[in-house]
Amino acid sequence: MSKPSLRDKLFIYLQYCLPQHALSRLVGYLAASEIPWLKDRLIKLFAHFFTINIAEAVPADYEKYPSFNAFFTRPLKDGARPIVEEKNAIISPADGAISEIGKIENDQLIQAKGQHYSLLALLGGDTELTEQFNNGAFATIYLSPKDYHRVHMPFTGTLVKSIYIPGKLFSVNQTTANNVPGLFARNERMVCVFETDKGPMIVILVGAMIVAGIETVWAGQVAPPPKQPTALNFNNTVTLQKGEEIGRFKLGSTAIVLFPSDTVSWNKMLSNGTAIRLGESLGNVNP
Repeated sequence: MSKPSLRDKLFIYLQYCLPQHALSRLVGYLAASEIPWLKDRLIKLFAHFFTINIAEAVPADYEKYPSFNAFFTRPLKDGARPIVEEKNAIISPADGAISEIGKIENDQLIQAKGQHYSLLALLGGDTELTEQFNNGAFATIYLSPKDYHRVHMPFTGTLVKSIYIPGKLFSVNQTTANNVPGLFARNERMVCVFETDKGPMIVILVGAMIVAGIETVWAGQVAPPPKQPTALNFNNTVTLQKGEEIGRFKLGSTAIVLFPSDTVSWNKMLSNGTAIRLGESLGNVNP
């Protein structure tokens, strides 16, 4: 791994020094504001800077969103993200870029070249879950600010449990992935465990700096939150088809998909930095 530049060192240093949660919650307060002049200004600045394609969203008019959060988590028009329909296909749960994809080896996932982190830590110390997925497969998808920020099902399944795990709020990008040890296992995250007809599957929504909230379709907003890992209750059976929404980020971050050993074969064309969109193939479950 190459040595970080002076600029990168300063950026990483600030990650440790800044009041991560206070800053993120302040941004969350502003992003939730429905004051017309404030929300319109925030939306227009953001849309211009990141060249947002509003034509694919509903509504396709910046001024019709009641807040920046509503704009940021905007839904897409039907058909804007075609879903690979083959029964055994696993789809990308989000728009973004492949951060890393591969095999979990002896409790270790690749974070970036030269950086690994622990599956046990990622799953909040849950040894039973860790045993099920050790030596399995993982795919990490990074969502940049310009991307669609809802997360969808990679494969049809029924929710078994969902666990909110508190943590830090480091920014998530290539610089932090390269230089912050255990980044994804340190940040605030939501672990969603599903049972599929091919066995268990986990989708993890990882928070980040100025991510002011994580929501799921069965529990509403789950971060910010309690200070300890917390299992979230749901009263009804939650079965979601491939491509249906799991949840959303109110700003930023990363989705991680986990499968047990010998369950899936990833698309060999995917590697660090590969752009991918919701609905495109990550690979296939094995027969």
